Amino acid sequence: MTKRLYIETVGCQMNMLDSELVVASLRKEGYELADSPTGADAILFNTCSVRQHAEDKIYSALGRLKHAKNHHPDTVIGVIGCMAQNHQQTIFRRAPYVDLVVGPGQLHQIPQLVRDVARDRQPRLEVSLARSAGSRSEVEDSFESYDPLRDPTMRPTPFQAFVRIMIGCDKFCTYCIVPMVRGPEQSRPAGEIEHEVRHLVEEGCREVTLLGQTVNSYRDRSATPHVRFSELIARLHEIDGLDRIKFVTNYPKDMSDDLLDAVATLPKCSHYLHVPAQSGSDRMLKAMKRGYTVGEYREMYSRIKERIPQAAVTSDFIVGFCGESDADFTQTVELVRESRFKNSFIFKYSARPGTKAAENAADDVPEAEKRRRNNELLAIQNAISEEDNQPFIGREVEVLVEGPSKASQKQADDSHTLQLTGRTMCDRIVVFEGTRRQVGEILPVVVYDANAFTLFGSVVTSHVGPEVYSL
Repeated sequence: MTKRLYIETVGCQMNMLDSELVVASLRKEGYELADSPTGADAILFNTCSVRQHAEDKIYSALGRLKHAKNHHPDTVIGVIGCMAQNHQQTIFRRAPYVDLVVGPGQLHQIPQLVRDVARDRQPRLEVSLARSAGSRSEVEDSFESYDPLRDPTMRPTPFQAFVRIMIGCDKFCTYCIVPMVRGPEQSRPAGEIEHEVRHLVEEGCREVTLLGQTVNSYRDRSATPHVRFSELIARLHEIDGLDRIKFVTNYPKDMSDDLLDAVATLPKCSHYLHVPAQSGSDRMLKAMKRGYTVGEYREMYSRIKERIPQAAVTSDFIVGFCGESDADFTQTVELVRESRFKNSFIFKYSARPGTKAAENAADDVPEAEKRRRNNELLAIQNAISEEDNQPFIGREVEVLVEGPSKASQKQADDSHTLQLTGRTMCDRIVVFEGTRRQVGEILPVVVYDANAFTLFGSVVTSHVGPEVYSL
């Protein structure tokens, strides 16, 4: 008898990949995906602990299931991922009807744990060791990388896939919970990654995005000699049928010249680099324990632009961090105006219990001021993004077609034409009129309009026309 699984994913691309792998393993147990928790035999929440809002969202969702659990006691309810590793028994105390709490290092155990709960109705807690609970090797062993079991139906599209090349983080920024919930930094063997990508290409995948908390810190130390990140990319570049390679997220201090040269010279590499700055103030960067100065970030940025002039660089910023003054914020504004990032992800500081900032520094910027700074910086970045998208008007760009746009997803399947969406080699979103048979293709599109977030274009039906830009 077919069983029904509902899974809800909150957070980053790493969580999206984890959900794909969990679904793949449960399909082997006879589960099929459900569109809602109603009537599901198993309900899983794959969680994030980076911000308070993400955790509050999960507790609210769990609260809505309390009465459903009373009516259907055999339903298995699980909280998995970073919040599970972070909160552990707290989840059971706040939602005693939860059956499973499983950290990101134990996701491979979920099929067995679901079977165990279904058999004896006893809750299960499976998490990794705390960073201080053993030697580094013991803690590493308790965080197992969960690869390469795949489920194509869980990907953003059948033609794109995330590939984890490393787990964990050793940077210990004072605001960040990731090193505690994802464990020590560990790189997967290059040969294992290459094998996984070849398998994805055989399934029809044309683009892979390599994932790591600090992806450019990758180094396969199991090989002799060690394999650097630039060398891994070069190996993947040789795989026939793979058209595009992207990677996130980069750490500024690890942006090496050999990596930039690989991006500049290997045609399959996207000219898109996400390199979080977090602040434009040296005082804030030191308080955040980011490990670099604003001057060093600017030097790295200049090397990017020198080697890859058309590179689209994006960033992250935290506003309202502990002790951030008006002068500190003004320096962040100056960095954003100067750098002209393609876009920036801007967040109000959220104190995370268990981090050094939460333990040792006062969250002293008023919420109203955090909101004002967030809105001001976002408005500045959006204006830059719109200005820098205008020169694309009249250009021809190559677009990997991902599928129907949000505006046309409710359109009838038998519609002859519909609005499609895709991305350029530098990760710019393009929407245009097309047909469903074009999904998964790489098409030339001429841009006729643009705003801060989207390019609008028309498919080129003849190759006689404007110069083609690989942007």
